[in-house]
Amino acid sequence: MNTTQSKLTLPNLLTGFRFVAAPVLLSLAWNGHGVAFMVLLAIAFVTDMLDGMVARLTGQVTPFGASLDSWADVITYLTIALSCWWLWPEVVLREALYVALIVASCLLPALAGILKFGCFTSYHTWGVKIAAASMGSTLYVLFLHGPAWPFRIAAVICLLAAIEEIIITLLLPEPESNLRSVWDVLKRSERNKRL
Repeated sequence: MNTTQSKLTLPNLLTGFRFVAAPVLLSLAWNGHGVAFMVLLAIAFVTDMLDGMVARLTGQVTPFGASLDSWADVITYLTIALSCWWLWPEVVLREALYVALIVASCLLPALAGILKFGCFTSYHTWGVKIAAASMGSTLYVLFLHGPAWPFRIAAVICLLAAIEEIIITLLLPEPESNLRSVWDVLKRSERNKRL
């Protein structure tokens, strides 16, 4: 099978949707279409939830797919930050510390991976999955005039997930993808020392 065909899988196409959605999200935000932005963002979040599940169910889990998903996450979160600034600047200013925590939680683990391994890491830990779900859902609460505290808690969860990813990067001798948690890496490392 040719490499291009093997990369055109349903999970990768679901992930690819987020790359296509990013400029559309930016355009919607720039033009002040908040409701359309939130609808398209919800669809992007759904594809983010589905791509990994579909990859596991169809046996199409690959390092390429994991890396593609991580890049799509970074692009989506940076798009969210910029778009929300255009749509709701007063809310973003009020929550600037927490927005900064979320942006840092996307960028710092990527930077750590690039510095250590020369490439982007794709761990997809449970911590990152919980962080993404909490950030995605509380974003709607915040920008639809709900309380800010759920978003603030989500920002801290994102920071904790990022710290875990950085620790994993420091522990691993070479890059890996689809790791459950830092504890799994530590347990495996301990087993390898005993052998």
